[in-house]
Amino acid sequence: MNFENMNFGIEYIVIAMAVLILYLLYYAFTKDASYSKNIRSVASVVEDLNRELYYLKKELAQTQSSIKANSQRMNDEEIYQEIERSVYDMVQPLSLALKQLQNNINTIEVELESRMTQLESGVKQISIPSSVHGNDDEKIISLFKQGVGVETISKELHISKPEVEFVLKINKIK
Repeated sequence: MNFENMNFGIEYIVIAMAVLILYLLYYAFTKDASYSKNIRSVASVVEDLNRELYYLKKELAQTQSSIKANSQRMNDEEIYQEIERSVYDMVQPLSLALKQLQNNINTIEVELESRMTQLESGVKQISIPSSVHGNDDEKIISLFKQGVGVETISKELHISKPEVEFVLKINKIK
């Protein structure tokens, strides 16, 4: 019986090993399929990149040959004229903007001169009150220095109180 139990145990071990081997084969097969799929996608990307590189090299060669052909066709004078045309095209909008700005400045200048003229004519119309004369100034100053008040001076000389104060301020007395 011992021997039978041993055979029975070995059979289980052999079956377990067989199952383990089958599982390892299944695992290896699925991993291999996964790796193959990844390798195919990388190969596809590499192929696309090579194709793109080929087209870029082809385009570069065409551009270089075009530049060589154009540089051989244009002499120095033509290149200078082309540059001059390009610069003119870039400067033209700036020139127009500067002219517009100058026109605006001239308009503002005319407006300012007009306003200055109006102000000057307005200032000329404002004058010192006619009742204040040179003699009155001396009288106002003299009376104020004697200690007479502003109200009294205005009543005595028959002029307004602000006129008396104005004369005193102009002469820097008050």
